[in-house]
Amino acid sequence: MRRPSALLTLFAALLLLVLAPPATAAGTPSAAFAKTSTWEAGYQGSYTVTNGGSTSLSSWSVEFDLPSGSTVGSYWDALLTQSGNHYTFKNREYNGSLAPGASASFGWVSNGTGTPTGCKLNGGPCTGGSGTDTTPPSAPSAVTVGSATGSSLTVRWSASTDDSGFVAGYEISRDGGTPATVTGTSYTATGLQSGTSYSFRVRARDAAGNVSAYSTAVSGTTTTGGGQQPSGGLSTAPYIDMGAWPTPSMPDMASASGLKNYTMAFITASACKAMWFNAYDPRDGWAKDQIDAIRAGGGDVKISFGGASGIELAQACGSVDALYAEYNAVVTAYDLKYADFDIEGAASADPTSVARRSQALARLQQAHPDLKISLTLPVLPEGLTSDGLNVVTSARDAGVDLDVVNVMAMDYYRSVDYGDAAVQAAQSTFAQLKSLYPGKTDAQVWAMVGVTPMLGQNDDGHIYDQADARQLVSFAQGKHLGELAFWEATRDRNACTGALYQCTNIPQSPYEFAKIFAAYTG
Repeated sequence: MRRPSALLTLFAALLLLVLAPPATAAGTPSAAFAKTSTWEAGYQGSYTVTNGGSTSLSSWSVEFDLPSGSTVGSYWDALLTQSGNHYTFKNREYNGSLAPGASASFGWVSNGTGTPTGCKLNGGPCTGGSGTDTTPPSAPSAVTVGSATGSSLTVRWSASTDDSGFVAGYEISRDGGTPATVTGTSYTATGLQSGTSYSFRVRARDAAGNVSAYSTAVSGTTTTGGGQQPSGGLSTAPYIDMGAWPTPSMPDMASASGLKNYTMAFITASACKAMWFNAYDPRDGWAKDQIDAIRAGGGDVKISFGGASGIELAQACGSVDALYAEYNAVVTAYDLKYADFDIEGAASADPTSVARRSQALARLQQAHPDLKISLTLPVLPEGLTSDGLNVVTSARDAGVDLDVVNVMAMDYYRSVDYGDAAVQAAQSTFAQLKSLYPGKTDAQVWAMVGVTPMLGQNDDGHIYDQADARQLVSFAQGKHLGELAFWEATRDRNACTGALYQCTNIPQSPYEFAKIFAAYTG
């Protein structure tokens, strides 16, 4: 759970999507542009060079212009030269030779939203010919409607493909009306009437303006009870280190503290296999008796993957299929309604595993439509770090319906009041999420914000005390935050002075923080 003290760089590396070779003119190479991820002020772009000819290519060079206000930032898998707004990317020593039918990709981060124009591949047109694109994308598939509230429904679908390699966006028509447009593979319709059925169809559009056929219509019904967020979430679910010795008893702690819900930490990777802190196989139902007891008492648990120690599964598994299988095994073994992904350190700055995780989570949610997914990320008083924002953006663009973005309000390594800083971090995160989810109301965005401070002495020596906890609970009650948690329940139980993994190192009675946080009910 503890977060590093320094901000990570904007992007350590970025995802390469290896696209299926686009359709090309016979016997000619081509270069297809794609936006692999987008955000308000830029995007991740890539070109896939495909050798459609009958002889091998020994090298390639792709050049294009960007409009004023857009520039190339970091880039990968190519060598770059620039003259004004003209950019030329040439192959590296390891990806220049392409046999017939083979392809290679390179990519970059765009500062600005402008897309390439005037593309040339080895001096010729990037399209592999001079014809006009008249082929529409494939129709979206696997369209579902879920995540119902009294005033909203979320539509999800599987991505379409296009002969250019680039699907520019999707149009979603509700009840046959004028379509809304998005770039990702999910859309939340808001402002709906409670207890009402709505029908949705989705179609894809490519960069040339060609549109696919609409998908088959699917329907969903909003819940009764008006426009509030759905009830039943884990409004307070502190982390409990299940790797502590002796193994903590959640039922005993719930009975003593007044809390009903916990976030169990952490499932990590042993190679590409889910394991409880590299010791117990969740497929065997380790600690399920405790989970059953918590549920019998009217509470529930959230299982958290990742953490500051060990390897998160998305880093260990080499494919989306393998990663999904591990996540799905845990969800199935414990019949989970809630899953948390604590992404810290190098894992938050690794674009390949970030994208792999996002795609696996989208598939997981399709298999378990009622599964609520939270991301737990490092934060500063000014908001999520750039890496954390990228994790959220990647999940959004992959079609993941995030329940909560939980920020670790701790270890700032600054001389600030940690109670005030936690509230400021929540406010800053709200503003960031509002920008990422412009279609949501303020109430819906506040319901996505979770806050997790570290009790007592933080790793940096600063203190988060009982007054700070009461301040956060009061703030959460005023804004109706999605979740409050803290690190960590056994430290609160022990109420001791000593090693930080066991003690809070401030004067307190056992479970004092739990009893403060228990006052928050959403």
